[in-house]
Amino acid sequence: MTKTSKRMVALSSKVEERSYLPLEAIQLVKDNANAKFDETIEAHIRLGIDPKYTDQQLRTTVALPKGTGQKVRIAVIAKGEKVAEASQSGADLAGEEDLIEKINKGEMNFDLLISTPDMMPKVAKLGRVLGPRGLMPNPKAGTVTTDLNGAIQEFKAGKLEFRADKAGIVHVRFGKASFSAEDLLENLKVLFETIDKNKPSGAKGRYWKSFYITSTMGASVEVDLASLQDKKED
Repeated sequence: MTKTSKRMVALSSKVEERSYLPLEAIQLVKDNANAKFDETIEAHIRLGIDPKYTDQQLRTTVALPKGTGQKVRIAVIAKGEKVAEASQSGADLAGEEDLIEKINKGEMNFDLLISTPDMMPKVAKLGRVLGPRGLMPNPKAGTVTTDLNGAIQEFKAGKLEFRADKAGIVHVRFGKASFSAEDLLENLKVLFETIDKNKPSGAKGRYWKSFYITSTMGASVEVDLASLQDKKED
């Protein structure tokens, strides 16, 4: 059995067993983010979906208005002049078959992979390597495109791709502990609205199950879903 550290016990003791208003929850998470680095603030959301069914899968993107506060390393697989375009647009890695070969060998020094449509047949062969890490480019996520400059700029500015895991839970970062509570709230509301708008067609019954936020080294805090749904704040 994993032993809980004294630090985590102390942080958890500050969190009551109840749901908090969004702004109140964010402030509590910020107050508990006392590590020696700027902790990432994350949302962990359980949805009433079963992703083993195609019509209950959730995979989309969200453009956080206040950004993520995190540098995103982007790799681009393209052909010919598009490789140079990707590099000039700010891609951290760009290449053709050479980059595909490196990825196939396990060299993945990036957080996001973008591909042009004409290279997808070759990228698809990397499914065994990319799939488990959630890095396979997808048109719906905006990572298969001919507009490399636009895509790179959007993802660098705070656009995030996310998906529900096998248990129907979404794990997504939405800022840093150094952000103001108001900025984190704005990001959180946009995230909530994005998930709500992209409700899978096959979802049945109660869609929103639970909504928790936490920091990298902090304790989880439950957010009151009714307050988010009504977009009300005290």
